[in-house]
Amino acid sequence: MQIREVELDDVLVVAPAGRVDSTSSTQLEQLLFDRLDGGSRRMIVDLAGIDYISSAGLRVLLWLAKRMQAEKGDLVLCGMGEPVRQVFELAGLLPLFAVEGTRDEALTRLGRKST
Repeated sequence: MQIREVELDDVLVVAPAGRVDSTSSTQLEQLLFDRLDGGSRRMIVDLAGIDYISSAGLRVLLWLAKRMQAEKGDLVLCGMGEPVRQVFELAGLLPLFAVEGTRDEALTRLGRKST
């Protein structure tokens, strides 16, 4: 798995690509929580490059959502392909997240200009 990140104003966009499974989820977890601990309180996780997500990947995103809520931050997921969306739906987790179709829609939801 590779992870790209870009900061747009005060919004951090994290875009993992590949598989998020029990092996790679620790890399994603470390990056996300390092950024949160570093002060990022507005995040978009762009899942457009993810072709598979396991329960370990779901756990990382769920923990992030809970921490962001506790820190009074904003988290939006975007770019879910159908296989990834189905995993969220089957796990019953989709209603727990703010979800947008595209990165631009996620930025708009957070009150930022689209790029």
